[in-house]
Amino acid sequence: MHHQESVLAFAFEAGVPFTNNQAERDLRPAKVKQKVSNCFRTQVGADYYARISGFISTMRKNNLSVIDQLTSVLSGSFIWAT
Repeated sequence: MHHQESVLAFAFEAGVPFTNNQAERDLRPAKVKQKVSNCFRTQVGADYYARISGFISTMRKNNLSVIDQLTSVLSGSFIWAT
């Protein structure tokens, strides 16, 4: 194999992710949920799930406390600082 070192870099270096496709990793939990339950019961439920999981993913990527931010949103005091 010509690129064996590059292909297997994730196995030897702790900081190298298995895949560099962040979008695929973000969508995987929703697809697993859909497969396990066979479907989302309503479009509204699917929309709620997507919005909440997207918010949680964004908070994690920005190293913010998910619980604190959800509490802030639910209390009406959430302010997104850019």
